[in-house]
Amino acid sequence: MTGEIRSVFTDARHGDLMVRTDPDVLAARRAAIADRPWSWLRQVHGARVVTVAEPGQHAGEEADAAVTAVPGAVLAVQTADCAPVLFEGDGVVGVAHAGWRGLEAGVLEATVAAMADLGSPPLQATLGPCIRARCYEFGDGELDLVAGRYGDAVRGTTAWGTPALDVAAGIAEACRRLGVPLVDQGLCTACSPNHWSHRARAEPQRQALVAWIEP
Repeated sequence: MTGEIRSVFTDARHGDLMVRTDPDVLAARRAAIADRPWSWLRQVHGARVVTVAEPGQHAGEEADAAVTAVPGAVLAVQTADCAPVLFEGDGVVGVAHAGWRGLEAGVLEATVAAMADLGSPPLQATLGPCIRARCYEFGDGELDLVAGRYGDAVRGTTAWGTPALDVAAGIAEACRRLGVPLVDQGLCTACSPNHWSHRARAEPQRQALVAWIEP
């Protein structure tokens, strides 16, 4: 349907979508998901958001989120254990890659602001597969940084009893403050047999969040 927001949280069955994949193989895998030019990003764990004004614009640029109001412009972020977050507005869509550094830097807030600049703040967010606290042992210093921004809800415990970062709790708190309802798919990349995990298994492959507005 024209104007409808479409999105896919890929998994291993869609194939590796890491940009180092053979170009022809990667192009075929992308086309099987959305056969249009992709605005994919070189992610740097920051808070930069690109606004895509035409299909394929900003492809390969350093950023961790993208937004568009242009039908047919495909946005994509690649993830292993970091969190892919989909934002859906009224005729505006955004995708964000939120690891702990990007989360602490404010990538979600920046994405919401960029969507508002296009005419519609998000009406809903969806958190896709990411590593969960039970599998994400974390150092005290970095944990204090994230807790300093989003509160002690981000402090978790691993399955083996050590301090952990609850990325999902941080994203939930960010969305609560932003007034955006959040749907959490609840999937852990470290536990799932259908997803890759750099942290748990040192896997180099990447899944992706892909989103676009139907032209």
